[in-house]
Amino acid sequence: MAEFTFHHGGVSVPSLNEALEWYGQVLGFELEKRFYIEAARSHTAMVRKGPLRFEIFEVEGASPLPDDRRHPPRDVQTHGNKHVAFCVDDLEAFLAEMEEKQVDVTFVVREAFGKGCFIRDCAGNLIEFVEETTS
Repeated sequence: MAEFTFHHGGVSVPSLNEALEWYGQVLGFELEKRFYIEAARSHTAMVRKGPLRFEIFEVEGASPLPDDRRHPPRDVQTHGNKHVAFCVDDLEAFLAEMEEKQVDVTFVVREAFGKGCFIRDCAGNLIEFVEETTS
């Protein structure tokens, strides 16, 4: 089987500039490059935080995010790609930081199998953060 590694996740947003500001201020991503994808009519940016890459698309004439894609339990009831997840060392500290930054925290799970949360970016896209358990 061919070997491969993860390269990036991506989201579509109504405003690339607003998203670049949000991903920078809230999550600490820095702009790696901006480009235009002619075939998709997309103003696009690749942002980076250490080894993590995230691609952000502003597509001409795109439809807004449907309401069912804004809440994790409803979102998983429709087939397709769902979200990207990042690991945090301390979920409670992360949640406190998100609250301080007035980020929309939409769903928190604290179970025996692990802890995690979903936030919404400036366009309503879901992003998961997980604290891995040691057992």
